Amino acid sequence: MKPLSDTAKEIRKTIIEMAHRSKSPHVGSSLSCADILTTLYFDTMRLDPWEQRDVFILSKAHAAMALYSTLAHKGIMSRPQIEGYYQNGGTLPAHLDRAPQCGVEVSGGSLGHGFNMGIGLAFGFKRKNQNRKVYALIGDGESQEGSIWEGALFAPKVGADNFTAIMDHNNLQGYGRPTQICCFDPMRDKWEAFGWHTLEVNGHDFEALRCALKEDSQGKPKMIIARTTKGKGVSFMQDQLIWHYYIVTDDHKHQALEELA
Repeated sequence: MKPLSDTAKEIRKTIIEMAHRSKSPHVGSSLSCADILTTLYFDTMRLDPWEQRDVFILSKAHAAMALYSTLAHKGIMSRPQIEGYYQNGGTLPAHLDRAPQCGVEVSGGSLGHGFNMGIGLAFGFKRKNQNRKVYALIGDGESQEGSIWEGALFAPKVGADNFTAIMDHNNLQGYGRPTQICCFDPMRDKWEAFGWHTLEVNGHDFEALRCALKEDSQGKPKMIIARTTKGKGVSFMQDQLIWHYYIVTDDHKHQALEELA
């Protein structure tokens, strides 16, 4: 089997190509979570049989390119679909529209919503005695939303130990660093106080991610705070706020793909 690091590199190349072709933003946000999605889809999640699959929800839906690229490399979404991303009369929107047959489980865009839909799905699976897990990826800026903390209170109450949230903690959001805009530290202590089994890992360390995702949650919902770098994998994009919205030009594409070769 191909190493996860090689798969993640291919996913990042596709993200760069999609961003360049579409002239769309959010490439930095997509690159930061590529290793997390690679670990989920190519190591952790049960996807066969499809009808009983584990569910992944990208709550930070502006990073849609990361999910589309991962689904394409997994063979769930087709290459023609990817090529029609963010085009007039195309195939895929910049934010997610629900299409379960293609692996997009919920529509997204409004931050804080996908997280709670995931908790609802996990609760429903438990009520139906279905052995299915739900994973949701949120952003650190997204965790400023009040709806996140409503869900944080609700999930332990209903015993949603089949729900895992992963925070893409890259410490950059649209207008600056979350820690400067709305300080939320100590983050781990807060989630633990809300009744979650909470871990902190390097979000680019595949073995650390794998172990955290598979660790027993002790009968609680699980929160994995994944420390990441926005724009990971492309030197001139890494930890640069401008790449939340900046467009990938021909020169940017050429340099990025050279680095990812």
